[in-house]
Amino acid sequence: MGLGNFRAASALVAAAALTLTACSGGGDDGTDDTAGAGGGEAAGGSTGIVTANSSEPQGPLIPTNTNEVGGGRILDMVFAGLVYYAPDGSAHNEVAESIETEDNQTFTVTLEDGWTFSDGSPVTSSSFVDAWNQGALLSNAHLSSYFFEPIEGFSYDEDSELTGLEVVDEQTFTVTLKQPEADFPARLGYSAFFPLPEAAFEDPEAFGEHPIGNGPYQLEGEGAWEHNVGIDLVPNDEYQGERVAQNGGVSLLFYDNKDSAYNDLLAGELDIIDEIPDSAFGAFEEELGDRAVNQPAALFQSFTIPEYLDHFEGEEGTLRRQAISHAIDRAEITETLYQGTRTPAADFTSPVVDGWTDQVPGNEVLQYDPELAADLWAQADEIAPWEGTFTLYYNSDDPHQPWVDAVVNQLRNNLGIEAEGEAYPSLGELRTAVGGKDMDGAFRTGWQADYPLMGNFLGPLYGTGAGSNDGDYSNEEFDNRLAEAATAESVDDATASYIGAQEILMQDLPAIPLWYQNVVGGSAETVENVEFGWNSVPVYYAVTKQE
Repeated sequence: MGLGNFRAASALVAAAALTLTACSGGGDDGTDDTAGAGGGEAAGGSTGIVTANSSEPQGPLIPTNTNEVGGGRILDMVFAGLVYYAPDGSAHNEVAESIETEDNQTFTVTLEDGWTFSDGSPVTSSSFVDAWNQGALLSNAHLSSYFFEPIEGFSYDEDSELTGLEVVDEQTFTVTLKQPEADFPARLGYSAFFPLPEAAFEDPEAFGEHPIGNGPYQLEGEGAWEHNVGIDLVPNDEYQGERVAQNGGVSLLFYDNKDSAYNDLLAGELDIIDEIPDSAFGAFEEELGDRAVNQPAALFQSFTIPEYLDHFEGEEGTLRRQAISHAIDRAEITETLYQGTRTPAADFTSPVVDGWTDQVPGNEVLQYDPELAADLWAQADEIAPWEGTFTLYYNSDDPHQPWVDAVVNQLRNNLGIEAEGEAYPSLGELRTAVGGKDMDGAFRTGWQADYPLMGNFLGPLYGTGAGSNDGDYSNEEFDNRLAEAATAESVDDATASYIGAQEILMQDLPAIPLWYQNVVGGSAETVENVEFGWNSVPVYYAVTKQE
């Protein structure tokens, strides 16, 4: 999927409008080849088990409490929401028969008949309302609770029911927001909005180990998730949607490093890889031929300097953040290390979303200027002299060490300070430490969009109190710009507000933008119909493999 084929935000909003009245009959989204009869029958599909690389989920597989890639890709296969995203990013009804509104503030959701979870229990209005209330409740502290912030009753201060949700009958419920938000239906394909069966509330701990969903796949059985090894999924015969499995199942294998995964791919022991290791950038396109993939995706890379770190608050902190940004030669790193698979960042979002521009006011702070960097650092020293070592933490189960080494080397050379990279063994361990809010240095951050809208790159990461605001950034003016965008009547109006919000980020630099990341992957000759979606994740259900 190339940039030209990406269905960006404006088209997505248009598609969202269609979901207000259209049934999920499909046929106009280019996914007819995957559509078939419900009930999990792979109409014309294959029966082989597809193997693919992945990573150990950070925690139990609860939709509202999972916000990282390893767990997210599993949930997207095991569950079906009101809406799903086609490979091009367009939104289509899935469990929803219709999502109707007259004012963009109160929405009436009608469910299709016949949907059940894989344990046979029905998918009803309460399946959504109860799941959303559980995910939003303050004391539950779920990682994706902020997705429910727009709904009436949500509170960051006390336990509160989502009073904006009302069950009309088993197939109908209403959602009332605190303010009109035209793109609300387009967000409902994200995992935080998935339904839950009654079993999830009876024994949440057991459910997190073995989730029961309504999606195209289900866990193979007890022990299907072998921690730090992999997870086995098989087609769900109860599934009623369009993402019908065209294979006999998917086994995700958790790798500690991508070199091992790539070697397994070349040896025919792995079918799909979605991240080629740095060591193979110069050879993978020749080695894989037309099975190699290098295409833009909704991926943004950065590192975050938390607000609570000494020397990085107030005027001194602003000077040091800008100095660090100017000290990094992004063009050299992306060319030398990544050989055309990364592009230096010009903003905080991604070129594949509508409204993107490389003309965000203030983005000259991302330009390499070592002399200016040294001068800004010296100005900060006049406020409070720098002491110690600048540490940049990362996870070593992904290939981050080369770029971290390059960045800290440039900081040493251009700022005249001690700087070092420090590794955590796994992404899960790094994320747990970051969540503890006691980091003594900067840490790598990246964002794979939940849904293809510009606001998804900004609100969850930098909004005050947002669940993925790892650096505890807070700026009232920035929050106000987000609110303006949310209530805008047109995509153009929202885009202007989002660009204004980014102008503030360019001044404050709560995170240091690095580069946009392509999805760089490939497949073996053992599989066919391999496609990567707008979010860089393989479209697993469409892959065919003969036994």
